[in-house]
Amino acid sequence: MVENRLKKGLGRGLSSLLGDTSSKIENNKISINNLVRNKFQPRKNFSKESLEELSNSIREQGVIQPIVVRPSKILDGKYEIIAGERRWLASQNAGLHEVPVVVVNVDDIKSLEFAIVENVQRQDLNPVEEARGYQKLIDEFSYNQDKLSKFIGKSRSYISNTLRLLSLPEEVLSMIEQGDLSSGHARSLIGLPNAKNLAKQFVEKSLSVRQAEKIVKQYRDKKNIKLVPKKDINILELEQSLEDKTGLKVSIVNKKNNSGKIYFEYKNLEQLEFISKLIKGNN
Repeated sequence: MVENRLKKGLGRGLSSLLGDTSSKIENNKISINNLVRNKFQPRKNFSKESLEELSNSIREQGVIQPIVVRPSKILDGKYEIIAGERRWLASQNAGLHEVPVVVVNVDDIKSLEFAIVENVQRQDLNPVEEARGYQKLIDEFSYNQDKLSKFIGKSRSYISNTLRLLSLPEEVLSMIEQGDLSSGHARSLIGLPNAKNLAKQFVEKSLSVRQAEKIVKQYRDKKNIKLVPKKDINILELEQSLEDKTGLKVSIVNKKNNSGKIYFEYKNLEQLEFISKLIKGNN
């Protein structure tokens, strides 16, 4: 009965994982000093603000959901956290000496599965941490994308798109981890040789995902890719603005001395007449 209540309290995914192990599940209170970090923990960044909020809640109500741990293979008398590191950190901030735990005996792959499932369910991982967790399951534990999809409960395309983020430059991945760049912005940059520079400009200009996608589309649509990195993002934005207002394809060639040409592409006489009236109307 106690075991069933524990499983229910741990959430659907963790309950499923607990059900997969034949190991005896023990409910204990353990000294906070006897817990150590999980080497497989995919989450690296913890918001100070959210930790403080959780600490305040723990001071008032205690730790409601137990921390899942396993006996440490390296340190005698210590337990490695499988799921609940954020609760452990917040409990320390709250001044607790003991925390409730569920002790399970699981191997490394099960430990990583626990950690990923908990974080994904709670949406605690940033996209890069999530991608690296999936990649670790693939590289070290012989998972493939189909198996990941079934295990995590996400579509195969979601898993594939998440993993593709890891092909971006480290500087771009850092922007995602720090919360400066969303995964939507980042996905549009995959495969571009100038992804780092574009990402910086997206952040500096506070562009929406839609605005960023439009600019990237213009890069990808250019026939001569060698010229693409040389076109300034401000010129691209101006092209897009003129296209939105006129409904015509616009191309701006801007030289180093800021002289250049503007090309309006028309497909019929009506569009040519429209351009003519537009220009004459501003005289």
